[in-house]
Amino acid sequence: MMSELAQYAARSADSRGRFFEELASLDRDVYQRDRDRIIHSTALRRLKHKTQVFVYHEGDHYRTRLTHSLEVAQIARSIGRSLRLNEDLTEALALAHDLGHTPFGHAGEEALDMAMQPWGGFDHNAQTLRIVTRLERRYADFDGLNLSWETLEGLVKHNGPVIEEKGEPIGRYAETGIPAALSDFPQLDTLMLSSFASGEAQVAAIADDIAYNAHDIDDGLRAGVFDVIDLADIPIAGPALSEVLTSYPRIERGRMIHETVRRVISVMVADVVRETSRRLDRLAVSTPSDIRTAGEPVVAFSAQMLENNRVLQKFLFRRMYRHEKVVDIMERAKRVVRHLFDAYLADPSALPRAPGPERQVEDEHLRARNICDFVAGMTDRYAMDEHKRLFDLDPLFR
Repeated sequence: MMSELAQYAARSADSRGRFFEELASLDRDVYQRDRDRIIHSTALRRLKHKTQVFVYHEGDHYRTRLTHSLEVAQIARSIGRSLRLNEDLTEALALAHDLGHTPFGHAGEEALDMAMQPWGGFDHNAQTLRIVTRLERRYADFDGLNLSWETLEGLVKHNGPVIEEKGEPIGRYAETGIPAALSDFPQLDTLMLSSFASGEAQVAAIADDIAYNAHDIDDGLRAGVFDVIDLADIPIAGPALSEVLTSYPRIERGRMIHETVRRVISVMVADVVRETSRRLDRLAVSTPSDIRTAGEPVVAFSAQMLENNRVLQKFLFRRMYRHEKVVDIMERAKRVVRHLFDAYLADPSALPRAPGPERQVEDEHLRARNICDFVAGMTDRYAMDEHKRLFDLDPLFR
């Protein structure tokens, strides 16, 4: 594999290493070990029962955070291979990017962020760093997974640089400031927060966008929140659907949906590879450092695909995420998360654990952050069970 990598790809031999020194593995390089540790983590398993869009009890065939992460990893590896990037680092980043998500998807995140406003708020990307550096407690010598510098950097900068050169927060943190879950990490400043991430991290991020669009079309059609005819005039999806119906005029609905979705993925992946190749040439990229200091994303959609993607996402937002069926269940989900947080904060002894730090901590900020960690780690099912235990009420989902 090493001989096939591009000059701008990450190489395990050049890794900046781990914050806790470990003996090298005889049969796996540093990024393979990162990927394997993520696969075996408790946080990844919990994603099996965390909402993507539809709560788990609504059906067994809708995406969860785990299946989404697997699809992102597959797409990311395909793009990474075409660009001759390091596939193991790319896959590790793709699998780990959503570890910090709450139960009930973005609705749960919104509720937990509101609850945590007095103590620095909540952000699922920041929570991912907290999980892999502190909350996973599996190894005898350290907390977290002790992932490589390159993997931590890619997770922190999943959405691009965190600060500008003078140190001011930018992007998603421009208005809210750096989340406490990031600023509490002692080595945060070593992750080059003002630069772009590696090519592998940028691939994982754009694969996330592609997977979102594709499986939301799939899940939306299967859930009946919109119909096939509604896609006819929508960029990316409309042409893909037309191609399927032209080639297979009598195709059954399930196959039609799948054939459409796979074409959507293929078109977007091909566009990313072409546009990224153009940018690599234009920017004369020859090293991993060149990607980080390019001043713009190197892995990207073309301008036309970016606009098409914007229109598609606007359609999905209007017809799916704001559909009354989805909105209703997500409003209920917010109440479940807020009720749980408030109950634990008011009475830490209500936490369903043996006496430990969460119950003994007197500092309000630390106690709130510990409770936040506990609630964020819940699956949808566990959150609903806890709500029923504490309030002796149906957890608002029937």
